[in-house]
Amino acid sequence: MKIRREEPRDYEVVETITRNAFYNLYVPGCVEHYLVHTMRGHEDFIPELDFVLELNGEIVGYIMYTKATLTDAQGQEKDILTFGPLCIAPEYQRRGFGKLLMRHSFEKALAMGYDTVVIFGTPSNYVSSGFVSCKKHNVCMQGDKFPAAMLVKELKPGALDGRKWYYADSPVMAVLPEDANAYDDTLPPKERKHTPAQEVFYILSHSFLE
Repeated sequence: MKIRREEPRDYEVVETITRNAFYNLYVPGCVEHYLVHTMRGHEDFIPELDFVLELNGEIVGYIMYTKATLTDAQGQEKDILTFGPLCIAPEYQRRGFGKLLMRHSFEKALAMGYDTVVIFGTPSNYVSSGFVSCKKHNVCMQGDKFPAAMLVKELKPGALDGRKWYYADSPVMAVLPEDANAYDDTLPPKERKHTPAQEVFYILSHSFLE
């Protein structure tokens, strides 16, 4: 097993893994492979934190990071990170590879001077890697909302001092479904369909903490 930086020769494989892992998981079809396709060229993308995991020479997963910000009530801005997609090929999931990619990338990010990561995800997938509810660090969205799916990890303990922080991610994350579907239509056909998992995702992504 080896974790290394992604290279241009890996792009097609990485996008295929993404499409296979996310298709019909959160929405009919998926947008994540289109996000991967577009984010590499964006100014907020961080190539130094773009890693693939190889097993016996085969890429089975990857993690990508973009810049994000926290801003306090006085307008003081703090540069932080968000990752995503984090993806493991379906046949290799539940083996700890995602945790290995996170641990490796956290060490590199801390060495680069970053001290906080904020993500949106299913809490049960990330709490074992040190993520906690955004409310525990007083990190919210505009409108003072604390999404149940927004999770925070301090790479450096004490990096967040309890003041209220407002999170904003990169514009590259604002993927339009119609753009993603248009890109998807250029690839080998797959059936877009509704699944029960999509309703679970809808409930979680529209839930907020009091």
